[in-house]
Amino acid sequence: MMQVELQFSGGMELLFDNQRSIKAQLPDAVTTMRHLIAHTKETYLKERPELFIQGDTVRAGILVLINDADWELEGELEYELQPRDVIVFISTLHGG
Repeated sequence: MMQVELQFSGGMELLFDNQRSIKAQLPDAVTTMRHLIAHTKETYLKERPELFIQGDTVRAGILVLINDADWELEGELEYELQPRDVIVFISTLHGG
């Protein structure tokens, strides 16, 4: 098993039982961001999955950082997870 830290802000924490940070123990099958997003949805998401996930990726309007870098620079869904990675999900969608 590998441990990573999941962080949620910008309202994302409301979908995860008001948790801003989760130390996630990942099964061996979870090796990429694609797997992590599915695992996060199945294991930690408490409500309104349509606000987190769209298809096999995060919904548009959610900024994803991997160790403080935009995931677009890291390969997005294909990024290979490393022990102690910090993955941050930030919602940029705000009601008005």
